[in-house]
Amino acid sequence: MGVTNRLACYSDPADHYSHRVRIVLAEKGVSAEIIDVHADRLPPKLIEVNPYGSTPTLVDRDLALFESTVVMEYLDERYPHPPLLPVYPVARANSRLLMHRIQRDWCGLVDLILDPRSKEAARVQARKELRESLTGVSPLFADKPYFLSEEQSLVDCCLLPILWRLPIMGIELPRPAKPLLDYMDRQFAREAFQASLSAAEREMR
Repeated sequence: MGVTNRLACYSDPADHYSHRVRIVLAEKGVSAEIIDVHADRLPPKLIEVNPYGSTPTLVDRDLALFESTVVMEYLDERYPHPPLLPVYPVARANSRLLMHRIQRDWCGLVDLILDPRSKEAARVQARKELRESLTGVSPLFADKPYFLSEEQSLVDCCLLPILWRLPIMGIELPRPAKPLLDYMDRQFAREAFQASLSAAEREMR
C-alpha cells in the first residue's frame, strides 16, 4: 500500500542515477510525482530549488535534495520500511563502501560509454573494462539472493540501473557470469523494479 505525500522527484527518464531513486521509491511503496527532465530543457522550478539543475532532485515540501546517494539515504530514513540499509553501524558502513565502489569502479565507465561525445576508442576500452570487471565479481552473487546481502539494499539500487543498461552499452556478459545473470533475472522480475522503469528504460531491453 503506497504512502500518500507531497513528494516530487525531478528525474531524467534515461539516466541511471535518476533510476536509482525511482527504484528506492518503488521499493518503499512511496508515491511521488515523477517529473521527467531532459538536459536540454530544464524546468524553471528545478533551477529554483537546485542551483546545479541536476537530476535526480527530490522535493519534500520545503526541502530540496540532490545527488543520488543523498536522496536515497534520506528516503530510507524518512520511510523506514522496508529498510534498505542495515541497522548495525559496521554493516551500514560496509554497504556505503560498496555504493562508493560501484560509483568509483563502474559508474564512470557507464557515463563514458553512454556519453555521445566520448571518442569511440575510449568507449571500446570502457566497455571491455566494465564487462571484465562485472564478470570478475560474478561469483560474489552465487551465495546470497542480493548483492552480498540476504536482503534488498541501497547497494542493489545503485547496481541494477547499470545492469539494466548493458544492452544499450553493447555489453553481453559471458556464460561464466551465470551467478550475476541469475541475479539480474531475479531482480528485473521484481514488481518494484518493474514499477521503477520509465518508458525510455523499458525500450532499452
